[in-house]
Amino acid sequence: MLETKKSLPILFAVMFLVMVGFGIIIPVLPFYAEEIGASPTQLGFLMAVYSLMQLLFAPMWGRISDKIGRKPVIMIGIFGLALSFFLMGIATQLWMLFAARIIGGFLSSANMPTVMAYVADITSEEDRGKGMGIIGASIGLGFIFGPAIGGIFSEQNLHTPFYLAGASSLLTFVLVLFLLKESLPEDKRSQGQQKRAPISEMLKGRLSFLFFLQLFVSLSLSGLEATFAYFAAETAGLGTVELGYIFMIMGLAGAIVQGGLVGRLTKQFGEGFVIQIGIFVSAVGFALILFTESFVTAAIFLTVFGIGNGLIRPSVSSLLTKQSTAGHGSTTGLLSSFDSLGRIIGPPLGGLLFSMSIGLPYISGILLSGIAFILYRVFHHKQNSKVGGR
Repeated sequence: MLETKKSLPILFAVMFLVMVGFGIIIPVLPFYAEEIGASPTQLGFLMAVYSLMQLLFAPMWGRISDKIGRKPVIMIGIFGLALSFFLMGIATQLWMLFAARIIGGFLSSANMPTVMAYVADITSEEDRGKGMGIIGASIGLGFIFGPAIGGIFSEQNLHTPFYLAGASSLLTFVLVLFLLKESLPEDKRSQGQQKRAPISEMLKGRLSFLFFLQLFVSLSLSGLEATFAYFAAETAGLGTVELGYIFMIMGLAGAIVQGGLVGRLTKQFGEGFVIQIGIFVSAVGFALILFTESFVTAAIFLTVFGIGNGLIRPSVSSLLTKQSTAGHGSTTGLLSSFDSLGRIIGPPLGGLLFSMSIGLPYISGILLSGIAFILYRVFHHKQNSKVGGR
């Protein structure tokens, strides 16, 4: 499609810049909050409240985008992100930081589901996996560059990265305003109102297994992210600089896989095959991490996990938007909600398991991968039963 060729590069740039802005504040926020007077517990709540807003409101924004179109909702999300960054930059008290995070989480929860819905609008079913993979790659790359930029600009002043992130978001807003065309024509919006299935129906049917699959994948990933620094320090004596390089290598590998491999594999073998391969490779990665003993082994094993994980989300998004009778926005919004739920539960669960035994978060990651695999097989069985029963 000509529209796909024009819009996908713009969407890639949009999500890259959004994630660069989001990533800029990651290395700075803990120190900034501490300077204002936050305790470690309050910092935990400060991080969690953003994901909580995403959990609660992503389905709402997805559904709104089915009613009024994708472009205005994407613009609301990006403006909200810019607003929250500037509010954090001028914050002088802890409640101001919390208010900024709540506002940012509420409004920016519009971004991910609506962009995914936009991709579903402009791609054929054959190329859906490729489109989702390209967006996944832009997110991964943004997370690589963002923290590096934030770390560099925080050396002189802790406020600077927040203003920089806000400026990056405003630039993205302008990019969307002038370059991105609407992907959902008005006739399809009214059509969607009549045909759209309620969210409760998606959670009762066979598609519910795919949503819960994503929950367990997100749960295992966030548990790893929360504990790997401590694990690598204890088993291999690695510091923050080495860990930064390791996560950069992992992110690059994941971005390359999503941007170049997911589309080809889903086109040739289908999303189901790619999801299963992704889960298997992730489980192998978790198992290998237990044998980390140096920088090289940590980088290789984490990259194996990153490649597997990178195959799953775009393929799940693609399969859901093909199978769901709800609007694309409602479907991707609910998926984002399950993803956020995993990111809320995962870090404290990973920390609890780590305190019991340092290898437990990764053993649990293997088990969670096994549950995700079983959920896909149940979905596949029910799908075949439905087709066979026609």
